[in-house]
Amino acid sequence: MLERIHLAIVQQVEKQGSLTAAAGVLCLTQSALSHSMRKLEQQLGTDIWLREGRSLRLTQAGQYLLAVANRVLPQLDLAEERLRQFAQGERGTLRIGMECHPCYQWLLKVVSPYLAAWPDVDVDVKQKFQFGGIGALFGYEIDLLVTPDPLFKPGLVFEPVFDYEQVLVVAKGHALAQAPYAKPQQLTREVLVTYPVEPDRLDIYNQFLMPAGVSPRRHKTIETTDIMLQMVASGRAVAALPRWLVQEYAGKIDVVPVRLGPRGIQKHIYLGAREADTGLDYLRAFVELARAPLRA
Repeated sequence: MLERIHLAIVQQVEKQGSLTAAAGVLCLTQSALSHSMRKLEQQLGTDIWLREGRSLRLTQAGQYLLAVANRVLPQLDLAEERLRQFAQGERGTLRIGMECHPCYQWLLKVVSPYLAAWPDVDVDVKQKFQFGGIGALFGYEIDLLVTPDPLFKPGLVFEPVFDYEQVLVVAKGHALAQAPYAKPQQLTREVLVTYPVEPDRLDIYNQFLMPAGVSPRRHKTIETTDIMLQMVASGRAVAALPRWLVQEYAGKIDVVPVRLGPRGIQKHIYLGAREADTGLDYLRAFVELARAPLRA
């Protein structure tokens, strides 16, 4: 009764905005598409769409069917791709989603030896999943998620791959440059630059500033690490970054890492995957390679 083409039609009509456009994407005639959906509606005994002039509006049943399509179709696509790879002796593509802006530079160091060791595997890094990767894992849009904030849910597995310290970054001539650590109140006079992330997901806010009930003089967001550090080096702002990333720029930009509070902020980077995929040899190999610096 309900077939894959029905899910694809509902999904494409929603994406394309019309039956005609959806038919073009699916390589169907509009009459064939309409006939297929009318037959399904008759079998189900309910409407999928309501017509409003020239536009279509999904009914409650249609909304449910769209949710099913968005969940099921990526899984079917992945299953077909995996089966094709098995048939041809290939290993396919490892799709990695990023929920960590500065981790991209760390990832490059892992990807290079991985590609050399696994010539039959391609790596695709999807940064559009920053700060929304759990849904991408469940939706089979990515295979691995790089995140400092794992969300432990049934069906997902997260493994720590390395530890790091989150630090305040200041210019070499800044008053805090020689301090053993920074206090929250000292940032009330500063312009704080961060990656474009909601403040309640930033460690410097939820583990440092908010518990003390203070906020910086101003908060600005910058996407690029190099520009962020140039802003800091010029004395226009301070930033919060992993210590290892600041050390990468040692000798290139005049900035200094300062501990956040007397104990500092200790963090971990995790790789998350679907539990059912943890037995894939090429996925397991990537996790082990990513953990190698931690063991060292």
